[in-house]
Amino acid sequence: MMNFLRQKISYLLMGVMLFMVLGACQPVPTVESQSVTGTPIATSVATQTPATSSVPVAYPDRELSASPAQLPKLPYAYNALEKAIDAETMKLHHDKHHAAYVNNLNNALKKYSDLQNRSVEAILRDLESVPEDIRTTVRNNGGGHLNHTIFWQIMSPNGGGQPTGEIAEEINKTFGNFEGFQKQFNAAGSDRFGSGWVWLVRNPQGQLQITSTPNQDSPIMEGLYPIMGNDVWEHAYYLRYQNRRADYLNNWWNVVNWSEINRRAQASLKQPA
Repeated sequence: MMNFLRQKISYLLMGVMLFMVLGACQPVPTVESQSVTGTPIATSVATQTPATSSVPVAYPDRELSASPAQLPKLPYAYNALEKAIDAETMKLHHDKHHAAYVNNLNNALKKYSDLQNRSVEAILRDLESVPEDIRTTVRNNGGGHLNHTIFWQIMSPNGGGQPTGEIAEEINKTFGNFEGFQKQFNAAGSDRFGSGWVWLVRNPQGQLQITSTPNQDSPIMEGLYPIMGNDVWEHAYYLRYQNRRADYLNNWWNVVNWSEINRRAQASLKQPA
């Protein structure tokens, strides 16, 4: 009888030990950490998660044609933005720099008819599908064409002042107030080393965010929707401001077209068709 009891106890102990060993081998569920921050700050677009949105970026009702690309007309006279940008800079910027991006893009796409049938936005969203021999050219010049097409629209001779409408409410909610937003936006523009852009974008989570891009890279390459952006290449300001980029960034707010930026902010909320 004693031997029987000892045997039963031994089996029970072995069962308990086996259960503990197996339990220890099971994966422990983890909780993803969430970054909780206050006011959003400038970040590099390279850290963003791409989105598949196909909402038009250059214009509200259509994407920017690549067959062929065409230089858009300025919506105002060369000297209309003198509060921030001189006429000679505007003329050179639009007629020479932007025109060069358009011509270079068209030349690059000449031998690829399938790319000519796509929009500039669609091409930039899927650069890996662009043949390697023209990929860098398309990235630089397609991005330059798209960025500048947006840039001319978000400035106005009657611009400046405080934002109005829904974008004002979003800015206050996200950045605390307009002054805080301006400070962060200007800081991101000043901190962009060399040539590039500073942007207010909507990220894939639907939030406003300040970011910057190098050279002529577009935020749509990383799934971000550009709502407003300022060009901080030297050709955008050097004739008037020389090396004083900070002065240019401060004065630029005098020509910001809040009506257009409101329209773009609303467009960025639309779901792709």
